[in-house]
Amino acid sequence: MKGEDVEIADAEAEVAGFTAYALRVYEAVDTITDDEPSSSRWTSVYLGFYDQQSRGRTIHSPQNCLPGAGWEALSSSPATLGKGNDAFTVNRYLLQNGDDRALVLYWYQGRGRVAYDEYLVKWDLLRDAALRRRTDEALVRIVVPLTSGGEDEAFALARRVALEVKPALDRALPL
Repeated sequence: MKGEDVEIADAEAEVAGFTAYALRVYEAVDTITDDEPSSSRWTSVYLGFYDQQSRGRTIHSPQNCLPGAGWEALSSSPATLGKGNDAFTVNRYLLQNGDDRALVLYWYQGRGRVAYDEYLVKWDLLRDAALRRRTDEALVRIVVPLTSGGEDEAFALARRVALEVKPALDRALPL
């Protein structure tokens, strides 16, 4: 897979309010046959880190931002990834914008834990602000467009990416 960093426009960055971010689009090219053109599929990985959250400056949930960008949620459910002690639960969304469909996985990670439930995330944020004087956290979002392989193939790819991203962030984010 070939990856390329994408810059977020200043106006969008100001609205998002992150301290730091990484947005990378990966493209995989599959050759169908020597006589036919190759097909390509892409995956985007977004990590938005917030070193301090406060009233009016918190992580924006993809549940709010994606519909604002024209995407309609077709289905949503939690999805558990990994096994045993390494298992974690994320949000799984199937979205549509015109003729385009995409599968999205997203979760919140920081302060030694992973969470998918927005209400629990807010509760943990308030508790940690009071007890630990910390509100740092990251939002992780993986988007895979649906191609001829459908939702199962998109989920398999998103799952593989998530299982690589989560432990890397465990090492990078403060406990």
